[in-house]
Amino acid sequence: MFNLARGRKWYFLISGVLAAFSLFFLLLPPGLHWGIEFTAGSTMTVRFQDVVEQADLRSALGEIGHPEAVIQKTGKGDFLLRLRAIDQEEKAQLEAGLRDRFGELTVLDFYLVSPVVAQEVRRNAAIAVAAAVAGILLYIAWAFRKMPSPLRWGACAVVALLHDVLIVLGAFAFLGRFFGVQVDALFITAVLSVLGYSDNNMVVVFDRIRENMKRGISKDFEAVVNRSLLDTVGRQLNTIITVVLTILAILLLGGVTIRFFMLALLIGVVVGTYSSLLLASQLLVAWERRWPTRR
Repeated sequence: MFNLARGRKWYFLISGVLAAFSLFFLLLPPGLHWGIEFTAGSTMTVRFQDVVEQADLRSALGEIGHPEAVIQKTGKGDFLLRLRAIDQEEKAQLEAGLRDRFGELTVLDFYLVSPVVAQEVRRNAAIAVAAAVAGILLYIAWAFRKMPSPLRWGACAVVALLHDVLIVLGAFAFLGRFFGVQVDALFITAVLSVLGYSDNNMVVVFDRIRENMKRGISKDFEAVVNRSLLDTVGRQLNTIITVVLTILAILLLGGVTIRFFMLALLIGVVVGTYSSLLLASQLLVAWERRWPTRR
C-alpha cells in the first residue's frame, strides 16, 4: 500500500518554505499592495468614443494633476482609473480635461472611498477572518467531540487554515511587488471562500479517519490516517481539477474587475487542497506520536 503519511517531514518542510517565503514578502515594505477600499481613493470607468492609447491617457492624467493614477484597459475604448480620493468638483475637472484632449467620453461609474470608510473596511475584514477561524475551530471540535482530544482536531485544522491564508497573502505580496496585483474588498471574500473550501476538505478527511478508527483497521494511528488519505485522495483530486478549470475559465474570460478575486481563489483552493490532505492530517499524526491520547 502506498504510504502518503510517510512523507510527513517533507510536507512540513514544503509548508515551512512557503510560509517563510510569504512572511518575507509580507514583511518586506510595502508588503501588500492595498486597493482603495483599504486606503481610501476613487475609481472611475470611462469610455472614449475615439481610439485612445493607454500611454497617451497616462500622460494626459499627469498633466491634469493625477500622476498617481493607475490605469487598466477593460474593453474597447473603456478604461478603469484608480485615483486618490476626489470630490465631485475634481471629478468634473478631470472629465473636462480628458474631454479636451480625447474628445467625447462617457463616465460609466464612479466610486469614492473615504478614509473613515477605508478604516472601517480594514477593521471589519480582520474581524470577519478571525471570526471565521474561531468558528471553524469550535465546529470541528464539536463535530469530533466523541473522539479523544477533540480540540486537537480543531487546532490542527486551524493551523492548516492559517497556513492557507498566510500563503495566499504572501503570494499577493509577491504579485503586488512585481506585477501590481492589489488586495481589494473582493480579496476578503476570496479568503473566506478559501477557508470554507479548505474546512470542507479537512472534514472529509477527518471524517474518514474517524470511520476507519471505529472500524479498527489498525492500532497504528499513522496507518489509519494513511488509509484514510488513500480513500479520499481520488475524490479530492477530481474536485480540485474541476474547480481549477472553472476558476481558470472565469479568470481568463470574466473581465478585469474580478480578476484578482479569481486569482486569490485559484491560489487558495490549490493550497487548501494540499493542506487538507497532507498538512492537517499529518499534524494529527505528529501530535499523536509525541503525546498519545488515551483510548
